[in-house]
Amino acid sequence: MAKALGIDFGKKRIGLAISDSLQIIASALCTVDTSDFFTFIKDLLAKEEIDCFVVGEPKNLDGTPTDSTQITQNFVKKLSKKYPQIPIKRIDERFTSKIAKQSILDAGIKKIKRRDKSLVDKVSAAIILQSYLDLNTAHI
Repeated sequence: MAKALGIDFGKKRIGLAISDSLQIIASALCTVDTSDFFTFIKDLLAKEEIDCFVVGEPKNLDGTPTDSTQITQNFVKKLSKKYPQIPIKRIDERFTSKIAKQSILDAGIKKIKRRDKSLVDKVSAAIILQSYLDLNTAHI
């Protein structure tokens, strides 16, 4: 079975996470500058069999679109056009950054490393992906 790729899209950086081949566990992968994303993905797809992209969907607490919603939708359209054979799933990303920051704190990561925003981005991507995987396995 192929892996799933979690994507936490941002204007500056994109956090990435990848599942195991059974699509049970998500692991933080890395962060990539947004401008380098498509080059990175091309290389990743040459090495890994990915059967779906899971992209965080930004929403306000009340479920309405955020300032980032349209930018993220534009990114999803471009990703879909570039890789039409790979389905894109959307997952509500409300609270993922907050949960990521708390997880990093709970893990005992030193303060200097916690200031690295890219760490939050890739942990957020793992949370987004794990949410999708949990929903998928709940239906089995």
